[in-house]
Amino acid sequence: MTKVETAGPESMPEAGELVRRVGLGVRRMGAQSVMTSQAVATRFGLHTTDLECLDLIYLRQEATAGQLASATGLTTGATTALIDRLERAGYVERVADPADRRRVKVRIRPEAIAPIKAVYEPMQARMLALWSSYEPRQLELIADFLSRSTELAVQCVEDIRRDWQLPAAARRRPRTGRPGSGEA
Repeated sequence: MTKVETAGPESMPEAGELVRRVGLGVRRMGAQSVMTSQAVATRFGLHTTDLECLDLIYLRQEATAGQLASATGLTTGATTALIDRLERAGYVERVADPADRRRVKVRIRPEAIAPIKAVYEPMQARMLALWSSYEPRQLELIADFLSRSTELAVQCVEDIRRDWQLPAAARRRPRTGRPGSGEA
C-alpha cells in the first residue's frame, strides 16, 4: 500500500496537486534518465545519442536506418553516420533484409554490448526490487500511465518536428515580454 492509499480522505491531496506532483516527477525522471545516459555514454566513449540508438536497436531486436531516423528525428545522413560509428565500435552489424535484399537492417552484437549491460545491471536489479514492491493492480496502472504518456510524448515530438519544418516566417512569434513572464 502507498501513503496515498493508507491516508484518510481528509488528508488526501487535491487532484490538481497530485497532477502537479506527477508532472514534476516525470520531469525529474526524464532529466535523471538523460544524466544516466550521459554518464554511461561517457564511460564507453559514445555520444549520448549513439547510446540511446543502441538501446532502440536492442529493444527492437533490429532496425533499419529509416526506423532510427524516424524514431530520433535525425536526418538520414546523420543516422548513417551514427550507424557507422556504432559499427566501427563493434556494437552493431549491418545485415541484408532477407525479405528485401535492397534493405539493410542493423542488429546488436550481443557480446559487444555485454560491458554496457553490466553497467546497467545493478541499477536494473534495484529498480526491479522497487517495482516488485507494488501490487499487480498498481503495476497495471503504472504500466498504462507510462505507455500512454510515452505515446503522447511521441505525438508531441512529431508536432514539434512538423512545426519546425514550417517556413521560418511562419515559426516567428512576436516577443513582447520576457520568456515565462506571462506577458504576451
